[in-house]
Amino acid sequence: MLEIDGSYGEGGGQLLRLAVALSAITGIDVRIMNIRTRRDKPGLAAQHLAGVHAVGKLCGANIEGLALRSDQIVFGPATLQGGDYRFDVGTAGSITLVLQALLPVMLATQLPCKVHITGGTDVRQAPAADYLRAVLIPLIKRLGAQVTMCVLRRGYYPQGGGEIELAVKPAMLSSAVFEASGYSKTISGLAHVTNLPEHIALRMKQAVLNRLGTYGTHARIETQVLGREAAFGAGGAITCWLESEHTVRGAARVAEWGVTAETLGEAVGEELATDIAAGAALDIHAADQILVYLALLGGGSFSTRHISLHARTAMWLIEQFLPVTFEVTESSDLAYITVRLRRESS
Repeated sequence: MLEIDGSYGEGGGQLLRLAVALSAITGIDVRIMNIRTRRDKPGLAAQHLAGVHAVGKLCGANIEGLALRSDQIVFGPATLQGGDYRFDVGTAGSITLVLQALLPVMLATQLPCKVHITGGTDVRQAPAADYLRAVLIPLIKRLGAQVTMCVLRRGYYPQGGGEIELAVKPAMLSSAVFEASGYSKTISGLAHVTNLPEHIALRMKQAVLNRLGTYGTHARIETQVLGREAAFGAGGAITCWLESEHTVRGAARVAEWGVTAETLGEAVGEELATDIAAGAALDIHAADQILVYLALLGGGSFSTRHISLHARTAMWLIEQFLPVTFEVTESSDLAYITVRLRRESS
């Protein structure tokens, strides 16, 4: 059994989700200890329970210690299986974080697989639904994956009630080199609000355009005002992305009480403009998420503005499960990451 210290590096929920996903894919039993010990509320929260439970369903796992605030679990995977599944994160727990754990496992089944998840679609400290749909999934599709995602209903903190459906079909995947070079399309985006005034979405949009400057001259940022039929509760988010010949870069922010629309929009514009100016192939959030896919495929490379603690933690964890190494080269402007198969000593 592989033993993982859940407090290593970033020490948060991402380490837990990635560990059980890799366990399911490789068939390696894992004990994860010290789960989220440095957080204000340590141990498993509701959304972590949902994520581990969901991954377990896809591989028929035997799971010990799966309880609220537990700081240790044992995850024993059986056989990967496809099919249709329904999961409820509960309250406003993030659907997108659960999908981050599920998607590599769904692809590894090499069988048709569909999940319908209820919870929060756009919540703080988690990827906005449109970031997953417009940035991360298109990057994974560039590896050959056949993935479709549909936001059926928006849901926000604290009630949740949103719904997302994601489906994968069997496909031949291959490694990729993500580069910022080549042609680029016009920047696209979506600013939406639910049960809030339209001017909030318009102000988020304008703040993005102001910060993008010349990069946003021909940007196409849509605004949406949603009602009760399309969402539950009140909330919103803004996501912008730039599709290029060899990559997709993006940025997003979720609306928060007490934070102005201008602050949210400017932050999105700042991230995207800085990535473009630096010539980064991936934004820092996609950089830590794409690592597991490249590792499973045995290779690949990309550049990013800097390597986050999330990414460093993911690299350490992946190397515990898979025969790969991560080569990192850092300059003043960019960090370059190359994934290679590990050469075993004779």
